[in-house]
Amino acid sequence: MTIKAEIPYGAYWSTPFVRWQGSFAHLHSIEFAAHVVRQEIANRPALRETVDYGVLGLSVPQSHAFYGLPWLAGMAGLSTVGGPTLMQACATGVRCILAAAQEIQFGMARTALAITCDRLSNGPHIYYPNPSGPGGNGSSENWVPDNFDSDPLGGHAMVKTAENVAARHKISTAQQHDVVLRREEQYKAAIANDSAFLKRFMRLPFDVPSSNFKKTLKSIEGDEGIRFSTLEGLGKLKPVVEGGTVTFGGQTHPTDGNAAVVVATPEVAAQLSADPGIRVRIHGFGLARAELAYMPEAAIPAAARALAAAGKKASEMHAIKTHNPFAVNDLVFAASLGVDVMKMNNFGCSLVYGHPNAPTGMRGVIELIEELVAQGGGWGLFSGCAAGDTGMSIVIEVTGQ
Repeated sequence: MTIKAEIPYGAYWSTPFVRWQGSFAHLHSIEFAAHVVRQEIANRPALRETVDYGVLGLSVPQSHAFYGLPWLAGMAGLSTVGGPTLMQACATGVRCILAAAQEIQFGMARTALAITCDRLSNGPHIYYPNPSGPGGNGSSENWVPDNFDSDPLGGHAMVKTAENVAARHKISTAQQHDVVLRREEQYKAAIANDSAFLKRFMRLPFDVPSSNFKKTLKSIEGDEGIRFSTLEGLGKLKPVVEGGTVTFGGQTHPTDGNAAVVVATPEVAAQLSADPGIRVRIHGFGLARAELAYMPEAAIPAAARALAAAGKKASEMHAIKTHNPFAVNDLVFAASLGVDVMKMNNFGCSLVYGHPNAPTGMRGVIELIEELVAQGGGWGLFSGCAAGDTGMSIVIEVTGQ
């Protein structure tokens, strides 16, 4: 099936990703996303007149999140725009792009704004009433850490899924650390020359607003809380799980932030593009679910399905990006698809700059587009796993100079 929807070149953005309990910890994630959308629309006035659909993705509830996308759109000055709120953990970004593309495909919209936001800092503590419980007492959970630490289907922590995959595929700690060092080297290319690559889609320095968005508290130069490694330093780390292989150096960290992508008909995309000579076409999506407690493997069949939908092979991709909460992810992904693990994820990835859940994949797709544009065009694949042993993938093509 030919997908009609396109992404107007340059009609997307991301905030820096900030390690949890850092500079964004005081900001309501939905209100913060609306604040950023307002700023971006001010710099792209045509969006205000053309956006006729929106989709919001998040994974950590905030107060009044019940009102979802319509609330965010209203705060952003898009008072006539409606749409759903979606949640698929770290696969939410691609899921939101798919939802936007579907609306375009069926002629229900001409320009869709897919927005993702999350604040893992200060996650909600939720109480669930249970009148029939002992003494009428209910149960409670700490939304972020409790769900990181225990999948309700298997009772295992997320790190256990990485250990299961490492054991199945005989992946060592040393192999994981080699990937970590390579990914950090690739990210350094994004912050070279005064963060030239990041500035293609990120406004830097970034002004951090107060919680009421009436003043600027400070400015940050880019992603916050990144810790670069050395081979010697990584070698001193012990596995998180006794007898395992995954160290704290071989996994990512939680962050806060938001990101958005505009999806439109080809005609509108040409009008909104920062360079009408560049087209960003969507050719396929893929959803998959791995075996229980083998989450890192989910990105593999998801990618296979997206590639099949596009009529392409992994070897034909000019750039590949992944959401890799563990270095294990990239090792098994590359081996399964027959690609070079050291050539994936140029200019950075979530293993290095962290993952704020919903915006993670959205930023990955944005970076994929910019990498392809920088090399003069070509085909690109993004794939990533998510809680519940699921994965989402997208294949895009960039044409023009």
